[in-house]
Order: sequence, then C-alpha cells, then structure tokens
Amino acid sequence: MNKIFIVEDDEIIVKAIKASLENEFQVRSVLNFRAVKQEILEFDADLVLMDIGLPFYSGFYWTSELRKVSQIPIIFISSSSDDMNQITAMNQGADDFVTKPFSLEILSAKIKALLRRSYSFSGAEKLEFAGFLLTENSISTDKNLVSADRIELELTTSENKILTLLFRANGEVVTKEKILQELWQTDEFIDTNTLNVKMTRLRKKLAEIGFDEHIMTKRGCGYALV
Repeated sequence: MNKIFIVEDDEIIVKAIKASLENEFQVRSVLNFRAVKQEILEFDADLVLMDIGLPFYSGFYWTSELRKVSQIPIIFISSSSDDMNQITAMNQGADDFVTKPFSLEILSAKIKALLRRSYSFSGAEKLEFAGFLLTENSISTDKNLVSADRIELELTTSENKILTLLFRANGEVVTKEKILQELWQTDEFIDTNTLNVKMTRLRKKLAEIGFDEHIMTKRGCGYALV
C-alpha cells in the first residue's frame, strides 16, 4: 500500500483528505512544521501533498530541501492559484498543482496517475516481508536496497533478483532452477555451486540487519522466507 504524506496546516482539509484516501493508501500528516523533511523521510512516503503557506517555512522551501535528497513525487495543493505560484512550484521540483477548493475525487485520480508514472513506469517496486522492505531502483537513490528500522543495505543486481523472487513467493519455496533462470536473463550463466556461494555471501550481508534468519534452505529443492 502506497504511503501519502500531507503537509497542510488546515486541520479540516487534512481530515477530509485522510478520510478520502485512507481506504487505498497509508496516510500521515505533518506533526512538526519545523521538521517536515525529516518526517517525510522517516515515514518513507511515496508521494507528498504540499501546501504553499505553512508555519515557519513555505512549501517552496520544503520542496527545494526534499529535492536535494529525493525525487519523491510532490503535488502542491494551494489556494494561491496565480500563474507565478504554479511556475515557482514547478521550478522548485513539484510534479503537479491542485488549486483549492478541489474535488477529492480528482485529487485521488491525480495521486494514482502520478504514482503510476513515478513508480510503475520506472520499474520501481517495493516488496515487504516481516517488516523488511525490498526496493528495486529506489526513486530516491536509484539503487537496489533492503532495509529495516531505517538501516539500508545496498544490493547487487543478482542479490536483488534473488531476494525479489523470495519476497514475491512470500514463504513459498523458490527452486534453485527458477533462481538460476532468473539470473541467466542477465547473461550471468552460473551453476548450482556458484549459486550456493552467492547465497552464503548474501546471508552474510543480510546478517547486518538480521534478515539472514528469515532465509531457509530447503535441501534438494531451493529457498523460502520464514
């Protein structure tokens, strides 16, 4: 489920947006308007709804700050509808602009469309198992990552392919043959013994975040997450 973060100081608008989106998304709104960037990154948001007029610092400022570290999709929601504000928002790195008052249905449609453009078309995918998150081609870093409790490990392409198969199987056994076929698609022609070595190295890397304990070897068959 995608995560939407709302940066808006009008509680009535925040409640209306949350009520409209919570059936389809995880939704959170800012608590500390001095730490907007930090809260967004800690939530690991997939999309931000950003107002212009905010306490302490404007939405333009926070968008500029976010763009220093992330390409997370940002939609501005503002009563400031003149062309200059929209141009400034886009120049700071916004992806879309919605003028208040707005239709919640249209806002939801814009969110879904932007998420599709930003993630589905870029090949980015997030998979989760037991509180661990696997991100392929993360939009914020353009790296393959596995993470837990804000600790991230960068994966090689082959390590990511192996874990992607295991995460998608969600506890079902993935045969060694299937893993080998997946790796062969990247012209990495390896045999079963080489795969065993790769799995040993992968487990050692994953031990840094405690995920190695979740990979079980099914002798004579393959691997599964537990």
